[in-house]
Amino acid sequence: MDSLLQVEDLEVHFPPFDTPVRAVDGVSFGLRRGETYALVGESGCGKSATALSLLRLVEPGRIAGGRLLFEGRDLMQLDEKAMRGVRGGRIGMVFQEASAALNPVMRIGSQVSEALRIHRGMGRKEAWQEAVRLLGVVALSDPERQARAYPHELSGGMRQRVMLAIALSASPALLIADEPTTALDVTIQAQILALLRRLKQELELTILLITHDLGVVAENADRVGVMYAGRIVETAPVAALFEDPRHPYTRGLLESMPGRPGARAAGRRLPTLPGGVPDPASPPPGCRFHPRCPKRFAPCDAAEPPVTAPGGDREVACFLFGEEAP
Repeated sequence: MDSLLQVEDLEVHFPPFDTPVRAVDGVSFGLRRGETYALVGESGCGKSATALSLLRLVEPGRIAGGRLLFEGRDLMQLDEKAMRGVRGGRIGMVFQEASAALNPVMRIGSQVSEALRIHRGMGRKEAWQEAVRLLGVVALSDPERQARAYPHELSGGMRQRVMLAIALSASPALLIADEPTTALDVTIQAQILALLRRLKQELELTILLITHDLGVVAENADRVGVMYAGRIVETAPVAALFEDPRHPYTRGLLESMPGRPGARAAGRRLPTLPGGVPDPASPPPGCRFHPRCPKRFAPCDAAEPPVTAPGGDREVACFLFGEEAP
């Protein structure tokens, strides 16, 4: 399949920069045109920082290294004017909190039409008409009336649909959906995810889905990268990952899912991972998961595990699958 995006050895640091917080530390992955690729992991593992890096919007952090190859161009080499054409143009983004991302004193139609005027050069009237049409595309009821509303007059699910309309307004090649169902009830979550699946097919979108919800991954992604403490520890097609997780962290995540068959016997507690996520300012030596890992052995606390490719479009960063395996 044709490659749309290639992230190579991405490093994102946050202050203080003399002893930086390494939110993203050597992340590499690729997106193929037309697929949905999910980045999954616990809160604070670097998923959102990775996504925001694609738009170079990580302040007060900074991208300290790596390459971001999108449609054949390295985004790190573009000047700010060229990047403004990419943001909201070739790459659209649905942010976590729609209520925080939308301007509270601008009407919904004005916010959608603003993107159309900037990226597609439309006049005011034409942009407003297209904004109303887009609100209908994202299944917002009575789009003409909702276009005249302010964000506080809409429900959480409606605001998320508005964010989706803005993200799609310039016909992007890549849509980044950062926790698109956060703070929504399960019924609205299902509606938003179904809408994303439909729009992906109709508009031939490539989607980078950021989530901590493995259920969302199972139903919506083609491939998945599992992140832990700023690094990707396993990459696999979704079906293969759920059937045969390789990395001990991935296994722990799946075993802790309440809805997973056999995950919980009657009257027994769900299994949990011991300990907590390490401080990104002072991560442990070697494999960052080794203090919590039930499978750790001699090399794990001394060296960073290499990435191995056991086959089947899979990669895993764990000594269990290297030459040092017991």
